[in-house]
Amino acid sequence: MEVTVTFRHLASTDALRSYAQEKVMRIKKYVSVTAEVAVVLSLEKHRHLAEITLNTDGATINAREVTEDMYAAIDLAVDKIERQVKKHKEKVKNHKPGGAYQDRTARHNVIASDTSENRQRARVVKTESIFIKPMSLDEAVMQIDLIDNDFLVFTNADTQKVSVLYRRRDGNYGLIEPENV
Repeated sequence: MEVTVTFRHLASTDALRSYAQEKVMRIKKYVSVTAEVAVVLSLEKHRHLAEITLNTDGATINAREVTEDMYAAIDLAVDKIERQVKKHKEKVKNHKPGGAYQDRTARHNVIASDTSENRQRARVVKTESIFIKPMSLDEAVMQIDLIDNDFLVFTNADTQKVSVLYRRRDGNYGLIEPENV
C-alpha cells in the first residue's frame, strides 16, 4: 500500500507525516496491496483539515475532517475512511456472482414435421439460446407481459428450479415446474 502525505499552508514535519502514515496503515488489512492513499493536511485560519483519498480495486473512497487539532482531524478522517472501506468490502462480498442464484441458459428448439404420406419425421427448424434469469413468480408474470411472448423460461427464486410460465388461451397463466423423482 502506497501512502502519500501532502501539506498545504502548513509546515511539513516528520512527526505529523509519520503519524498520518501510521494511522492510515490501519486500513491496510481491508484493502489490496495495490491500494494508493493520498493524505492532504492543510491549515485554513484556525481550522485543521485532513483529507484522505483511497484508490483500490476500481473504487475511490474519500474522507474529510475539520477540527481545531491536526492529530484529531487525522484520527477522525481515518476512522471515517475505515468505516467506508468496511462497508464497501461487505457490499462487494455480498454481491458475488454464483452465490444463491445461478444464471443459466437454455436452448429453445422449434420443430416442424413433414406431413407428406411417405415421411412422418420431425426436424429442427430453429435453435435459439436464451438467458434464464432468477426471478419470483410475480416478476415472471410482469416479464411475460413486457416481452409479449406466449411463454417465459426462468429460474424460480423461491425453489431455485427452472420453471416455464405460459399464457393460456383463456388469458390466465400456467406454470410448469420440474418435479424430483
